Parts: sequence; structure tokens; C-alpha cells
Amino acid sequence: MDWLQAVLLAILQGLTEFLPISSSAHLILPSQLLGWVEQGLAFDVAVHVGSLVAVLIYFRHEVIAMIRAWFAWVFQGSKSADGRLAWAVLWGTIPVGLVGILFSSLNIVDDYLRSTGVIATTTIVFALVLWWADNKAVEARDEHSLGVKDIIFIGCAQALALIPGTSRSGITMTAGLLMGLSRTAAARFSFLLSIPAIILPGGLKAYELSASEQPVDWQLIALGASVSAIAALTCIHYFLILLDKIGFKPFIYYRLALGLVLIVMMF
Repeated sequence: MDWLQAVLLAILQGLTEFLPISSSAHLILPSQLLGWVEQGLAFDVAVHVGSLVAVLIYFRHEVIAMIRAWFAWVFQGSKSADGRLAWAVLWGTIPVGLVGILFSSLNIVDDYLRSTGVIATTTIVFALVLWWADNKAVEARDEHSLGVKDIIFIGCAQALALIPGTSRSGITMTAGLLMGLSRTAAARFSFLLSIPAIILPGGLKAYELSASEQPVDWQLIALGASVSAIAALTCIHYFLILLDKIGFKPFIYYRLALGLVLIVMMF
């Protein structure tokens, strides 16, 4: 992989990790259309670290407040809205963690779900589900109002994102809308949920990398992480600004078009 490929893949990862358009659908396009080789485990870890850094920087004040409130809740019994949100992120991560362990142990994704056909289907199907949820949205609540039922529903929805093409951000925003959250609140909670959702598989990949003898181009790795972080930070910032103005419709239309392109590529 050369420097130009590294930059383009890092930008793709940084943008699609947080937009409701599916990163897996986009990361197969360069190899399918341009014949690029797979980026490799080390680069995959690097761009995910970049995405993680971006969301931690953007939500640094919220994350610090949530951590403090969570410790105050656990050790002092002091309940608060920030503490409740911290619990929501933790409990909402459990379903994807459990399903991820199951899928990993049975190698379900690599053996059965990484085909272009699966990704094209899920890209289109979950675009339609997002369209339905966006039209049905009540938009009466923020992320601090989430209850147990809401957290379970959104957490289970996030587990569906293990199927390539679903889009983790897309499915969690969809679930948030169905639970009555505003568009911005659904997006903000989705981004907060991404922190453990990136850390868990990223940590596993980093462990696999440390155990392998694969040579690592550290300059390329640093470039990928940096570009991914910048792209992701820019994406989060402008997405939250524009969301209330443009809604989800442009992303829905884009997903439908992308799914059709992937179907055409199969024949």
C-alpha cells in the first residue's frame, strides 16, 4: 500500500465510522474498483485509533463529566444525569460485546457475511429502516433521558452492526429515533457509544497484531491514524451542525445509491 492509498483509506475510515453510511461498504470499494490490496491488520488498528481519538477529543468535556459522575454514583451513591448517561453507554455496549464474542468464536462474519451481496443488501435494507424511523421520529427527548428499555433496544440494535453494511452509527441513530430521541440526541448518543465499540475490537486487533510477526511500516501507520483522526473530527463537528437542517434524507439516498452500485458490481 502506497502513501496515497493510505491517505484515501484513512479518510474513508474517518468519515464513514460516524456517518450513517457504513464503513465496511466503502472500504471494499477501493479493492473492488481499483484492485487495491487489503490494508492489513496494523493499518486497520491505526485508523480505528484515529477515529477513537477524534471522538474523545470532540466529546472530552462530556466524557470527563460522565467518568466523574459514574465514580460518584458507584462510590458515593450520588446519582446524576451524567452518571445515568455513563451507565447507558456501558449497558448499551454489552449486547455488541456478547454477540461479537460469539461471532468471533464461530468466525461467522469472515465465513458468511463479508460478501458484496450481504453488504449491498444490508446497505439498502437499513437505509429504508432509517428512512422509516426518520419519518416516524417524535424528537421529544435528549440522550440524558434514556431509560432501561431504551438502552436495551439501542444496544441490541448496535449488535446488528456486526453484519457488514449495516453501519454502527446508522443503526444506533435509527434506534434512538424510534425511542423518541431528537436527531441530534440520537447522533450524540451514537457517538458516545462508539467509544467502547471501537476500543473493544480495536484492543483485540492490537493484541492479534502484537502476537503476529507481520512487519509494520510505522510511518504509514502514523499517517493513517493522523488522517483518520482529522477526518473523523471534521465529520463529527459538521454532521452535528448540519443534522437538524438537512436531516437523514441525504444519507438515506446515498446509501440506496451505494447499495445499487454494489449490486451492479456483482454482475
